[in-house]
Amino acid sequence: MGKVKSAYFCQNCGAQSPKWIGKCPSCGEWNTYIEEVIRRDGDYKQAHDLSYLKPIDKPQLINEIEWTDTIRINTSDDELNRVLGGGLVPGSLVLIGGEPGIGKSTLMLQLALNIKNSRVFYVTGEESSQQISLRAKRIGKENPDCYILNETSTQHIFKHIERLRPKLVIIDSIQALHTDSIDSSAGSISQIKECAGEFHRYAKMSGTPVLLIGHITKEGGLAGPKILEHMVDTVLQFEGDRNYVFRILRATKNRFGSTSEIGIYEMQQTGLKEVSNPSEILISQRDNNLSGITIAATIEGIRPILIETQALVSTAAYGTPQRSSTGFDARRLNMLLAVLEKRSGFRLGVKDVFLNIAGGIKVDDPAIDLAVVCAVLSSNEDIPLDPNICFAAEIGLSGEVRAVNRIEQRIMEAEKQGFKSILLSKFGMKGVNRNKYKIEIIDKGSIDDVISYLFR
Repeated sequence: MGKVKSAYFCQNCGAQSPKWIGKCPSCGEWNTYIEEVIRRDGDYKQAHDLSYLKPIDKPQLINEIEWTDTIRINTSDDELNRVLGGGLVPGSLVLIGGEPGIGKSTLMLQLALNIKNSRVFYVTGEESSQQISLRAKRIGKENPDCYILNETSTQHIFKHIERLRPKLVIIDSIQALHTDSIDSSAGSISQIKECAGEFHRYAKMSGTPVLLIGHITKEGGLAGPKILEHMVDTVLQFEGDRNYVFRILRATKNRFGSTSEIGIYEMQQTGLKEVSNPSEILISQRDNNLSGITIAATIEGIRPILIETQALVSTAAYGTPQRSSTGFDARRLNMLLAVLEKRSGFRLGVKDVFLNIAGGIKVDDPAIDLAVVCAVLSSNEDIPLDPNICFAAEIGLSGEVRAVNRIEQRIMEAEKQGFKSILLSKFGMKGVNRNKYKIEIIDKGSIDDVISYLFR
């Protein structure tokens, strides 16, 4: 038996140190270093052999490298295809993370069952094969080329991969796996890095896409250390609230596409259903016209979405005004309230202001500013706004209504959803042909002009 070798790893960022230190020099966190066994001398086990996949590449001159369009794999899921940038890229390594119970395994199982004429290898280290089979029956789809394996050892997994030669590999989850090359417990920093590295080498050498499901830490980080996010090609975040049926798939890193795309799903008894028209479900249907409700025309990636903004302004009951925001940046809400108080004379500093983005989604598009301001003013004055008008403009610190990008897409989406008018910035109307739209286009230059128009 050889000498045991160990090292200390930061559980936050994955940095390595030969001895314990209190503060991590990489991320600055305290008391995050934990000792992990690396290996024993004379007893080191080599990783599995991947030489059967393809010969070793030789150096090539950059001018001699042939370039061809990448043929992506169609996942038969329009929302997932959009987020990935058009489909799965052969040889890519994709990491999917999210809260426990949000639907990561269901999404990946639906992907495995939807892909036709391709052998799919689904490896589960947390659930039994019977549980996966029951979930597949509940989803109501079948794929005769989908293989399920309950295994946690990467050495055994790659033996089955060599025999099956699948076209797609799904791992659920990366924290449950362990490799004999590292003599430490499953889920540790060194095990996660080594297991992910083995699948990274396999994906690049074989051209087979690999999807890894990752858990999030108690701080909200994805799959443990940040170093894992650097190793993969694409990082997908599956978001949502358990109190809502809607789930959002967002790309935070994508080497083969845009990171601004989102996919929207609805959780049902039979699995996750794609939402092709999110504007329709994000706008609530109500009988009475109430104050404090406006509709914003936003853009997520290349997709225009109409989102309902709800505001409630009331007198501060306990002397100290409250500011609460759900789905919208609270600091930006405070900035908009300061603009209303300074530029327009509304005394909101002594009132409670609550803001909610309907549907449980988060919005970063600055074009929602005007809808937020109008919702706050509507609730403050207790005057309902016309339900057939929507808003798309940014608010500046001087009170001006600023232009936003892709105006025509926002106008067309509002017209498609049946709105009669849309309020925009007059500074962004250059080159916009008003005559080709049936919807009324209202353009204003300052917040005072908007207030005069809506509350006259």
